[in-house]
Amino acid sequence: MENARPVSVDFFLGATTPAGFKGYFEPLRREPGMQMYLIKSGPGCGKSTLMKRLARTAEQQGETVERVHCASDPDSLDGVILPARHKAIVDATAPHVMEPDAPGADEVVVSLYHTIDAEALHPHADDVRALFARNAMLRSRAARYIASAGSLLLDSRRAEACSANFEKVRRYVKRLCARVLPRTETFGSEELRLLSAITPKGEVFYQGTAQALADKFVVFRDDYGAVSRLLLELIRAEALARGHHIITCPCAMHPEDKIDHILIPELRLAFLTDNRWHPVQLPGVQAVRCTRFLDRENLAAYRARLRFNERAAAELLEQACALMAQAKSCHDELETYYRAAVDFAKVDEAAKECAGLFGLE
Repeated sequence: MENARPVSVDFFLGATTPAGFKGYFEPLRREPGMQMYLIKSGPGCGKSTLMKRLARTAEQQGETVERVHCASDPDSLDGVILPARHKAIVDATAPHVMEPDAPGADEVVVSLYHTIDAEALHPHADDVRALFARNAMLRSRAARYIASAGSLLLDSRRAEACSANFEKVRRYVKRLCARVLPRTETFGSEELRLLSAITPKGEVFYQGTAQALADKFVVFRDDYGAVSRLLLELIRAEALARGHHIITCPCAMHPEDKIDHILIPELRLAFLTDNRWHPVQLPGVQAVRCTRFLDRENLAAYRARLRFNERAAAELLEQACALMAQAKSCHDELETYYRAAVDFAKVDEAAKECAGLFGLE
């Protein structure tokens, strides 16, 4: 019998939001049975390379792999999760600092600090400190632009809410869930992941992850978010009540109170929100237009306000991405100092030790 092709999916576990950096590393730690490995090191010292190597090895052995990308540099990894083994290795340094709650029991610290030659790095201490400070300043400015854009998008959502028939939404969800979510005898459970984030490359959306985990899609086309917010909240509650394990993907712009997507791998089913910030382009899938739940005549009274908010938010996010790109360049320069002071033979040894800890030798 032919081996099934291993599934590789991509997520974020943290992003800069209007409320500042929001991370989901702690919820990952609390997932039942999860064994955490926390990498500690400086920039450019091989953390991402080590995790990429681990992910490739796991895939070669037929494992399902979740790659956790860094929102500040999507080409770099913040973590690797092996769901079947209930193991995860993550970058536990700023801005998502993690310290072990139960050292050696549920968490293992993987330190790479011993790979750094401090004597080689010390002569550049002033430059290194200046680059760290400039990077923080640029990220802070980007966060302010994202916060401003978030305020405008929230205003648009509230405007749409004034025209929404929420009782009609509830009736629709009840019919939908009765059709696509069978009841089970188990208790529902949930993982939290991000499918999109604001990055130096712009708004990145991992649609391929939905396609890897599902082949049935319910896509909600909602430009402003009020209707899809209630739709996904009600679907989440129903899915958990019916005993399903779900992957809930909060909105990167408003993670505290808005869900954008829900994935149910066991049913090969995904509920996705489609808008200009993360357009869903799936062949043969027809979107449910959320305007069906709106009083369009009432919404028309807000048209000028909504158009202004959309244009202004897009410009603010464009500027935020440009600042994040500058911060990444600053971080890249930082990495050159550290790389010159790192003994990568020791990093290779640490990578082999990690593979052993994961049972991937």
